Amino acid sequence: MKNTFILFIILAAVVSCSKPREAKLYDDPGKPAYGDTIITASIGEASNLIPILAGDSASHDIAGHIYNGLVKYDKNLNIVGVLAESWEISKNNLSIIFHLRKDVKWQDGTPFTAHDVLYTYKVIVDPKTPTPYSGDFKPVKEAKAIDDFTFKVTYERPFAPALQSWTVGILPRHLLEGKDITTSPLIRKPLGTGPYLFKEWIPADRIVLAANDDYFEGKPFIERRITRVIPDLATMFLELKRYTIDMMGLTPMQALKQTDYPGFKREFSKYKYLGFSYVYLGYNLKHEVFKDKRVRQAITFAINKQEIIDGILLGQGVEATGPYKPDMWAYNGNVKHYEHSKEKALALLKDAGFEKRTDDILIKDGKPFEFTILVNQGNDVRIRTAELIQKRLHDIGISMKIRTIEWATFVNEFIDKRNFEAVILGWSFGPEPDLFDVWHSSKQGPKEFNFISFENKEVDELIMKARHTIDQEERKKHYFRIQEILADEQPYTFLFIPYSLVAVHKRIKGIEPTPAGIAYNNLEWYVPREQMRYTSRAALSP
Repeated sequence: MKNTFILFIILAAVVSCSKPREAKLYDDPGKPAYGDTIITASIGEASNLIPILAGDSASHDIAGHIYNGLVKYDKNLNIVGVLAESWEISKNNLSIIFHLRKDVKWQDGTPFTAHDVLYTYKVIVDPKTPTPYSGDFKPVKEAKAIDDFTFKVTYERPFAPALQSWTVGILPRHLLEGKDITTSPLIRKPLGTGPYLFKEWIPADRIVLAANDDYFEGKPFIERRITRVIPDLATMFLELKRYTIDMMGLTPMQALKQTDYPGFKREFSKYKYLGFSYVYLGYNLKHEVFKDKRVRQAITFAINKQEIIDGILLGQGVEATGPYKPDMWAYNGNVKHYEHSKEKALALLKDAGFEKRTDDILIKDGKPFEFTILVNQGNDVRIRTAELIQKRLHDIGISMKIRTIEWATFVNEFIDKRNFEAVILGWSFGPEPDLFDVWHSSKQGPKEFNFISFENKEVDELIMKARHTIDQEERKKHYFRIQEILADEQPYTFLFIPYSLVAVHKRIKGIEPTPAGIAYNNLEWYVPREQMRYTSRAALSP
């Protein structure tokens, strides 16, 4: 609290000491300049800043500024080089030779080499490493450093996500080899090859990064990036309007109603795009009630997805029917559809052995149908979605309770320990449609993503076939069938795909919305010298 209070005083002093700026100044693109600070916020605190150990977006968003992969996606979702300047894929699609940049150094000055890449591969596939990402690297037959700047990886058979898998953050061998990665100081004090250096982490308060002056792609224009922990979107929005944060993802109400006035439009730009994410109601499939797919199907029939989209998202989203968004090549728009139907829900529940008591409560074997949904604290959209689901389930005789839990506790004590009946959560994903990490039955271990315990032999087989099929049209057939099975099984009730609704202060330039969103080129964001708010590194020190 003391550090937070000090930060508020400093921010207030910096802002109050800044000379008044005319509104029209922000419309001037100016010239790129080095300096200023961008302050963002997260409702959940990062858990781990070693990329291969982090499964949450709060951690990945920060680690992504510190570490690099061999490759990345550009604005048009094409794969381009980062630590690798070029690569060659063999004609039989079994091997990739990466030619690495020779001008890269770790942030402590140690040269980056192919041996770091080899170490990263080895630690990811090590059974002792609690990583959810090992599935992308277990198909590797051999990995070797041919020399300091040439790395070769060979697969047992053609592996469609092979190139994309090397977007993973590469780790510093000289600091980690021979040590237990799960207890490394890098968890909280990371050191990478990336555009930003780690400076400090004040628990439950903020993480501060500073521009890497020696970054091989050129020093970022924005001098500092601060991520504050604000576990409530309403509070975060107040901070945005007070100019103590510069950027946030808005709720639909904030985006459409609460920002629709001249003062906000003068100070902030708003962006809207269909992001790579979806929100779902997930069931613990080891729970006795949810083992029966008729029960899961009934709940999906009872939920009115369009009501959620219209009433809570204010139209700022589309219905989710599976794990892809509609503009992806792997999306199957012809799967089983669950229109809102109280009658169909009740019929399925009757088939599953439930009967209504005189008070309209459903019972089976003398026990009422009741369960609890867990929702993470601070996410107003998910909480209100849970409340609307609660009403619709009450309409058919199901008693559903809602429990709201702080994010870190939610993940560590409930998700990781499978200590839940049902949850409302979301997945962020990328252009590669591989489903292995979330849906394959082998991915149920500690810290892995199949925490609902979904098991389906045909889905397992289709996932593996798709992974090892290079031809896109053939892969599509496998993914279409997987979506048909998921639509029938309903291990999730896929709820909606939200539009990303982002507000950014207008002094920050260089933002270009594309199919990849807006963050892909954040190294090119800048603030013209005459529009800078924070003019020195010292101004934001604790």
